[in-house]
Amino acid sequence: MTRRFLVLGSNSFSGATFVDHLATRGYEVVATSRSGEPHSALLPYRWRDHARAPEFQRIDLNHDLDALDALIRARRITHVVNFAAQSMVGQSWDHPDHWMMTNVVSTVRLHDRLRAYDHLERYVHVTTPEVYGSTEGWVKEDAPFNPSTPYAVSRAAADMSLRTYSARYGFPVVFTRAANVFGPGQQLYRIVPRTIASALAGRPLTLDGGGKSVRSFIDMRDVSDATLRIAIEGVAGECYHISTERMVSIRELVEMILEQLGKDFSETVRVGPERPGKDVAYMLDSGKLRRELGWTDQISLEQGVADTIAWARRFQGELFGMNWDYVHKL
Repeated sequence: MTRRFLVLGSNSFSGATFVDHLATRGYEVVATSRSGEPHSALLPYRWRDHARAPEFQRIDLNHDLDALDALIRARRITHVVNFAAQSMVGQSWDHPDHWMMTNVVSTVRLHDRLRAYDHLERYVHVTTPEVYGSTEGWVKEDAPFNPSTPYAVSRAAADMSLRTYSARYGFPVVFTRAANVFGPGQQLYRIVPRTIASALAGRPLTLDGGGKSVRSFIDMRDVSDATLRIAIEGVAGECYHISTERMVSIRELVEMILEQLGKDFSETVRVGPERPGKDVAYMLDSGKLRRELGWTDQISLEQGVADTIAWARRFQGELFGMNWDYVHKL
């Protein structure tokens, strides 16, 4: 059977990069998001000509499930990859019900429709290590959930619901949990592009809590490679961690970026208060993905930062005119 992909949340950085990864490999792909396509600077799949260009349709998961249903049936979609979510952690404290509506209620409604499709081979649920809360040591996919924010609670709830669908209906779900993604095309409210843009524009950068939190930062192009492997070869019902084995603090990351730009840390950065509920560290053991599916990360942190700087310089005029802050939508 010909593989036909539907990517939900294609306007997100992760979704847009994955669409590009699919199109580059010649797959038929339909991309959907609740908003119209943003500027092409934020859409990696629009930076080159593809033999089979991705098709975009504007469909809102919260309000247009009938349209999504019709699309999946008409195109006989075999693989659905869901990046659609209310994804900001700090802002989830302001409107927790909005996070529950998108990440739980609408998502469960989607799953209840998808389980009726006999042509669906895999549903890839892109979730988050935030469900574990702050961790100590390297955690595996069976670590207990201990969410510490409304965002994390909403993602944990959807994950648990899908576990029951897998057990009860044999629903062909696979879960992915990735470390902190970055790379060319990421929105400016995220730490890597915001640091770059702030330095290039001469704007001050506020570092929450001084940047003490420790993370693994992984290039989204490596994550896209892993996600496709999981979509095609992953075992139904299983979860896979996608992470590098290198951990850095947010401050160390910012220092690295500024060093590549030739900028001084003390002149660029100011320390702000820590974000409520921010977890100290996530250390995801990605051994399962490496052993079972033969994946390995290829792009170093330094190279990924350099590529993101090159992207920011290429689209500098357009980026500086964009909204630098997250804009909440329901």
